[in-house]
Amino acid sequence: MRFLYAVKNKYFHGGSDIKLRKEDGAELNVGDVSELEKHLKKTKAIAVRINGRPCDINSIKSLQEDDVVEAVSFDSEQGKEIYRHSTSHVMAHAVKRLFPGAKLAIGPAIQDGFYYDFDLEKTFTTEDLSAIEKEMERIIRKDSPFVRKEISKDDALRLFGDQGEVYKVNLVNELSDETITVYEEDGFIDLCRGPHLPSTGKIAAFKLLSVAGAYWRGDEKNKMLQRIYGTSFSNSKDLKAHLDFLEEIKKRDHRRLGKELDLFSVSDEIGSGLILWHPNGALIRKTIEDFWRNEHLKANYNILFSPHIAKLELWRRSGHLDFYRENMYSPMEIEGVDYELKPMNCPFHLSVYKSSLRSYRDLPIRYAELGTVYRYERSGTLHGLLRVRGFTQDDAHIFCREDQIEDEILNILDFTLFILKTFGFESYDVYLSTRPEKYVGSLENWEISTNALKNALEKKGLSFLIDPGEGVFYGPKIDIKVKDSLGRAWQCSTIQVDFNNPERFDITYRAADGKERRPIMVHRALMGSLERFFGVLIEHYAGAFPLWLAPIQVSVLTISERHAGYAEEVASELRGRGIRVELDTDSEKIGNKIRKSTIRKIPYSVIIGDKEASEHAVTLRRRNGENSGPFTIDELISFLLEKINSMEVQT
Repeated sequence: MRFLYAVKNKYFHGGSDIKLRKEDGAELNVGDVSELEKHLKKTKAIAVRINGRPCDINSIKSLQEDDVVEAVSFDSEQGKEIYRHSTSHVMAHAVKRLFPGAKLAIGPAIQDGFYYDFDLEKTFTTEDLSAIEKEMERIIRKDSPFVRKEISKDDALRLFGDQGEVYKVNLVNELSDETITVYEEDGFIDLCRGPHLPSTGKIAAFKLLSVAGAYWRGDEKNKMLQRIYGTSFSNSKDLKAHLDFLEEIKKRDHRRLGKELDLFSVSDEIGSGLILWHPNGALIRKTIEDFWRNEHLKANYNILFSPHIAKLELWRRSGHLDFYRENMYSPMEIEGVDYELKPMNCPFHLSVYKSSLRSYRDLPIRYAELGTVYRYERSGTLHGLLRVRGFTQDDAHIFCREDQIEDEILNILDFTLFILKTFGFESYDVYLSTRPEKYVGSLENWEISTNALKNALEKKGLSFLIDPGEGVFYGPKIDIKVKDSLGRAWQCSTIQVDFNNPERFDITYRAADGKERRPIMVHRALMGSLERFFGVLIEHYAGAFPLWLAPIQVSVLTISERHAGYAEEVASELRGRGIRVELDTDSEKIGNKIRKSTIRKIPYSVIIGDKEASEHAVTLRRRNGENSGPFTIDELISFLLEKINSMEVQT
């Protein structure tokens, strides 16, 4: 038997015996497969890959000639998935012990954790989660092996049918294989492809986190199940660090902060996924929009506005009815003609381009719009500002000649990174998404546009990953995912090259030789949508916005009611210079006023007492507790305006 075993650049290789080949090429005999098992334990392997395929560790007992074996540890992504998937099986076992009537659905590993869906009439409570955790601990302590078994499809249907596991029967029926894999530990059998940990005792640290509703197969027409989320790690220290991280995420949750800071709300009376911007949130939005429009005008874009509805035929022509119908709302009939709420702004911009004759000298033409669009999202996917049904895109479309594509993409990349940096995002992941399975246009055009995107990224020196098949139906794209202060990635910016719509809408320009030619259309969004971008900003800053973005930039606080007159004078002077001010002259103690201002995350408080009023000055307090001053009113205004105009991301 010959095979190769690799871990951390060291290799086992040989004939009848296993040999350790060191990095310098020297070989040492280490015995047979039992010795290999010992080495796997030393490296803390939880599974193996045999010829690239993930397998249980026990699979090494049936190696074939020339097999290649690699260790899989928890430190790898695949290792984490196997570890957490095994933990989800243990959780299902514990639930079945405590709640025998529970029906099992699916229980995969997900990023940073796992979940399992259950069908149970009783609603799981916090107390139930604690009881399930204790039962899991008992199962883990028993250290029962995970045993892989292959059975026929008929036997699998009989097995799960006899147990009343209707969801497992459904899953087995959907499988085309006649041989079905199940795993058993301590009498508990579950449908699973595997692999799993060697035994339950390998699970070192875990925590059940929450319960949520989830439709079977994600379809609202199916029954609502209960989904228990959890996470697991190879040691308790890493688990604690992750739980602390989750607590920090809770503190920054934009839905909670949106309510506390009175930024936005969603009302059942109005409809799910439709955002109400409150005065504070609307002030931030206005600030973002003003900045966005000013910068686009500087960058030689033309600002457009377009309707919220259009004839359904427009969306048939653009291709959205063929490729995007499930995300569009039902049409409405107006005077015998079907109209549609717009899911995209692009057809309107095409119509504006087409309204005049265009010459090669006119190109590139850049149209930009803060256009509100409407897309159907299932209620189960809606999530505060991050997943909504009506949102405003910072949309733009550039019409250019083929020889201008690369320069335009370079300009867009510069513009995108400038916008992101201004809002405090300097770390990001970049992806180049290529042609999907379902697409329109010629392969030649796809190659031209993909190469233009790739060349621009390389010229900018931006590291990027290829995301195969994830382009849009009309062209390839660049996606930029910003990383927030906690290191989480958020999809915001996108750049897409489109040869399709110029053909569908038959737009042309007159070339230098007098012939009609087709322009290329570049779609781009820098922030994505204002709603989603605002949600990301809230969580990035934990609601403590930099001075230029804060809805209330300064709170003017009096120590006593006798200071109210001077405080009103200060507030009036600040407002007159465009500084957003709130005045608090109530009879409360100054300590309470400062506390309220801090809780509301107002960047600065102006404190006015006898000394300030008599000297016609102010004391300035930052929300972190630092005091400075005294300032005259003019000095205060100069100080604040300098900070605001510099658009610092920290105050």
